[in-house]
Amino acid sequence: MSNSQAQNLPPREQARKLPTSPGVYLMKDALDRVIYIGKAVNLRSRVGSYFSNAAATDLRTADLVPEIATIDHIETESEVDALLLEARLIKDIQPRFNSELKDDKTFPYLQIITGEDFPRVEFTRTPSDKRVKLYGPFTSARKLRGTISVLQKIFRFRTCSLDIDDGDERWRWFRPCLLASINQCTAPCNLRISKEEYREDIRRLRMFLDGGKKRLLADMKKEMQAASDKCRYEKAARIRDEIKALENLNLRGDLEEHAQPEVFYIDPKKGMSGLKQIFKLSELPRRIEGIDIAHLQGGETVASLVQFIDGLPFKHGYKRYKIRTVEGVDDYGAIREVVSRRLRRLSQEGESFPDILLIDGGKGQLNAALEAMRAIDITPPFTISLAKRDEEVFVPGETEPRRLSKHSFGLRLLQYVRDESHRFAQNYHHILRRKSTLDET
Repeated sequence: MSNSQAQNLPPREQARKLPTSPGVYLMKDALDRVIYIGKAVNLRSRVGSYFSNAAATDLRTADLVPEIATIDHIETESEVDALLLEARLIKDIQPRFNSELKDDKTFPYLQIITGEDFPRVEFTRTPSDKRVKLYGPFTSARKLRGTISVLQKIFRFRTCSLDIDDGDERWRWFRPCLLASINQCTAPCNLRISKEEYREDIRRLRMFLDGGKKRLLADMKKEMQAASDKCRYEKAARIRDEIKALENLNLRGDLEEHAQPEVFYIDPKKGMSGLKQIFKLSELPRRIEGIDIAHLQGGETVASLVQFIDGLPFKHGYKRYKIRTVEGVDDYGAIREVVSRRLRRLSQEGESFPDILLIDGGKGQLNAALEAMRAIDITPPFTISLAKRDEEVFVPGETEPRRLSKHSFGLRLLQYVRDESHRFAQNYHHILRRKSTLDET
């Protein structure tokens, strides 16, 4: 039975057709709007539970169940993937019956600050985007903290916030913390370890985090068994708990696949001020809109439009467009269509244009956007494009692209808008292909 045939069945019957694998389910009303998103270890079992007698009277589901008309789903490889995907979808779609994950709650990361003489290891919900090595996002803050504690016993890295410079003799008089006394830190704060030796420990830690943990876990299991054989049960139990904690490292997502762009802080005021200065704008660019084109499976082309107000994402202003007038892979044609549709609608409804319209791409994409505005006789807002390869900014009337400093607050804000439009265009393809999620105006 095809997916479309299954969705013609009553919701209870649709639930029985779902796979038994992990995944995310999307419940929709009669107007095909997503009203609730959830995760499941077993999709068929979890979704089927909504149509039990108990669910009909439960305060948490009584109002939801009568409104369910169709059920969509996305299978995932694991429960972890399902949890992270659920959180991302809820933040993007903002379903009416979801409340817990609509806020700014984010998942934690393990962060190694590589730019220091003696790199520290941290638990963080606000990771840096430069001079660090990140692992995560992790699905459990409590388990991640426990895992870091166990890793520290093995690799003896520091977790303090001290700024320790190699060779600064003043550190020889510093009194290390308790972790050094219990042999859980090599005390670089007292220069008890050389920079080279400490960095070798960090190299081993990174190798472990990057997947080389089988040998260590095998050795720990042998040590646990040996302790048990000698009736040292407390030690065996402690090693057992440490092994379990290290296995929690599997409860994490991929940085690219499960991106949380909102956790990488970019100062919005400095970003807007930087753009005003760079492009000699008369006013602060308070509203920025970004456009990206995506080619989906099956040959369908869609576009995304994201909106930032005062340097921050405004999710209610996000839109997806189904490209109607272009066949095949034609980014220029798709950009002309979506820019024309967006600005024509704003003009017809008497709404203001964005202060900056950012196109994902190079000079050709920028020219396509400008051509669209000329074709509908609209005076264009300030429009630029940002090319991914070399992070070059193309400006109308300038033959050469601008190469802004990598540390420019203005460039970082443009990158945030561009990356968000790209993510919003690319992700969740099967949802994009459903008419209800695409802007037809």
